Amino acid sequence: MKQNNLKGSLILSIAAFIWGMAFVAQNQISDSVPTFTINAFRSFIAVIFLLIFWKITNIKSKETFIPKDKATRKKYLAAALTCGGFLAVAMNLQQFGIALYPKTAAVEAHSGFLTALYVILVPFFSVFLRKKIGVLVFGGGIMATVGIYMLCFAKGFEGFYLADLVVFCCAIAFALQILAVDKYVGFTGGVKLSIMQFFVVGVISTICALIFDLKNLSVSALIDGALPILYLGIMSSGIAYTLQIVGQRFAEPSVASITMSFESVFAVLGGVLFSKGTLSKNEIIGCIIMFAAIITAQLPELKKNK
Repeated sequence: MKQNNLKGSLILSIAAFIWGMAFVAQNQISDSVPTFTINAFRSFIAVIFLLIFWKITNIKSKETFIPKDKATRKKYLAAALTCGGFLAVAMNLQQFGIALYPKTAAVEAHSGFLTALYVILVPFFSVFLRKKIGVLVFGGGIMATVGIYMLCFAKGFEGFYLADLVVFCCAIAFALQILAVDKYVGFTGGVKLSIMQFFVVGVISTICALIFDLKNLSVSALIDGALPILYLGIMSSGIAYTLQIVGQRFAEPSVASITMSFESVFAVLGGVLFSKGTLSKNEIIGCIIMFAAIITAQLPELKKNK
C-alpha cells in the first residue's frame, strides 16, 4: 500500500491546477482558432514533449519505442486507436462546446464541472464490465444530476445552453477513454500510451481540420493564439500528465482521483480571475453540489484503501 499520500496529493494538485487553467486558455482562443486546428497543434506538441521526456528517462535503456514482436505491435495499435479515438472525441467535443457558449455565460465553471462528471460516469459504465455500483456511487450520481440542474438551469430551462449538452457528451467520451486506458496501460506503460493516444488525436484532428477548418482559419489568429496553444500542448497535455504519473506513484487511487477532481474548482477560479466571469447564486450552489457528488463517488474506494 502506498504510504506517502501527502507528497502524491501535492504533486497531483499542481496537475489539477494546470488542467483547471487550461479551460481559460481554451476559452481565450475559442472564437479565433477553429476547434480541430487547436487540438491538432496541441496534440502534436504534447507528442514531441512526451517523446523527449520518455527518451530522457530511458536514456540508459535499450528499449525501443515500437516493439519488434508482431503480436505486441498489434496490441499497441489497438491501444493507440481505442484510447486515442475516445480522447479525440472527448477533446474536440470539449473545445467545440466551449466555443458554443455565449460570452455572458460562466464558461469555465460550466465546462469545468460538467467535464469532471467523468469521475462519476466511470463507475456507472463499469457496470457493463460486470462491476457492482455501491450506494454512495449511486447517491453521487443523483447529487450530480441535481448539481447539473442547478448549474445549467440556473435561470430556468431558458438558461440552458446547447454547449452544456456538448460538454456533457465530452465527459461521457472521457469516461470511456479512462476505461480504455485502464485496460491497456498495464501492457504499454503510461508514457508510451499517452504518446500514442495523443498522436492518434493529432492525426484525427488534422484530417478534420483540413476538411472543416481551412475556410475559417486565419494565420494571424493562429499566431495570436500561439501562447494558449503552447500552454495546452506543453503544460496541460505534457507536464500535467507527467505529474499525474509521478503523483500516482505515491498517492492511493482514491486520494489521487479526489485530488485531480479539483481541476473543476481551479477552472471556476480561473474563469473569475482571468475571464472576469461571474456566477449566480444557483450556479454556485450547483458547483458545490457537483463537487460534493464527485467526492461522494470516491468514498467507497477511499474506504477500501483505508
